[in-house]
Amino acid sequence: MTTPTQHDGHHSRGSFATRLGIILATAGSAVGLGNIWRFPVETGQNGGAAFLLVYLMCVVFLGVPMMTAEFVIGRRTHTDIASAYQRLAPHEPWYVTGYAGILCVTLILSYYSVVAGWILRYAVAAVQGTMSSMTNASAFFESFSTATWPPLAYTLLFILLTHLIIVRGVQRGIESFSKLMMPLLAVMLCLLAAGSMAMPGARAGVTFLLRPDFSKVDASVVLSALGQAFFSLSIAIGCLSTYASYFRREVPLLKTAANVVALDTLVAIVSGFIIFPAVFSVEGVGADAGPGLVFVTLPSVFSSLFSGTPALGYAFALMFYLLLVLAALTSTISMHEEVTAFFVDRYHVSRRRAATYMTIVAMLLSTLCCLSFGPLRDFRPFMGRGFFDAFNDVTALWIMPLSGIVLSIFVGWRLPRDLVEDELTSGGLHRVPRWLVSTFFVLIRWVAPVAIGLIFANSLIA
Repeated sequence: MTTPTQHDGHHSRGSFATRLGIILATAGSAVGLGNIWRFPVETGQNGGAAFLLVYLMCVVFLGVPMMTAEFVIGRRTHTDIASAYQRLAPHEPWYVTGYAGILCVTLILSYYSVVAGWILRYAVAAVQGTMSSMTNASAFFESFSTATWPPLAYTLLFILLTHLIIVRGVQRGIESFSKLMMPLLAVMLCLLAAGSMAMPGARAGVTFLLRPDFSKVDASVVLSALGQAFFSLSIAIGCLSTYASYFRREVPLLKTAANVVALDTLVAIVSGFIIFPAVFSVEGVGADAGPGLVFVTLPSVFSSLFSGTPALGYAFALMFYLLLVLAALTSTISMHEEVTAFFVDRYHVSRRRAATYMTIVAMLLSTLCCLSFGPLRDFRPFMGRGFFDAFNDVTALWIMPLSGIVLSIFVGWRLPRDLVEDELTSGGLHRVPRWLVSTFFVLIRWVAPVAIGLIFANSLIA
């Protein structure tokens, strides 16, 4: 197997048509529940503004170089993630990382779709106007998530929505959807933030988010910020490399990575301005609400706020859960596309057939994950863990950090430096300062593997 030229298969596979489409689609891959749900939870549990500052440093010094490294692999080969490693390092075992990425996104899509299905159910409740009467949000969530058919129906519906976008292709499907939905997501974020900060008691939430207390910064906070930066940007699972395989030659990789990281971080911060003012406006609700924030805490907030203005409460709840649906959908699209591209490139089947294969697999595995909260909750074949928890553990604790370490070593040490520099400059089309190139190699060779190694060790100890 020989190493291909940069353009092998590029035109037959399709590509993004515009620079804006590239940024919005790739940002959509990164933006997801990790920004709007996990980021406020992590911030609330780790001291607010101090955590935010550490997080910003992490996305700059870890997120940008790691995302650029994925772009280098994808744009250089213009093929799926498994084939990319094989082409760049033929007859060497690096390709295992590519297959690990495909397995990882398949498992993540399976349990992520369950959570997305729950969110879709809450969005329907918001449309119906029943959110304001949800006085016992905990009981509602428990009843719904442990049932058999309703949560399964919403889960499968969400996967089907993802499928309908993927089968339309790169430009007509992914790019067109991103150009429409990402601006809509931005508008909804801004409206929700403005509404949240207008609530009584919102000042305390804004202060919590913006006034750092550095006495709370310790090793655990730094590791939490590192982990949030790593997981929020969807690094090292192949989605970014897959999208980069549709980049045109003239796309500046470092600049694109910086733009995507900036957008992803902005979404996370604005989400904080939505969550914390709303939470602090209700007596008895803490900033460290935890993972139940979206399904228990916030519905209680919505039902108690705006008691005198139900129309405003209705609009707030509706926009918030529609926002979560859009954010989840942009992420599931990128995960689905990674495996679809693998079937197309490796087995030369049509996009529609490849997408159908992946959709069927995702539906089967998602069914097991969904039912692990209901009829299969006592079936725990993975060392006492059910399907949902086991899939989450194997991806978050093992595959993602280990793949991240391998990715940084592969791009930083295994690939020829002149090949990487050629991609960073787009074959000389863009002038990149020497200090910036040198900084990239220092970060990708030394900082990234050490930082991800710490994340991996911390996750095993915790």
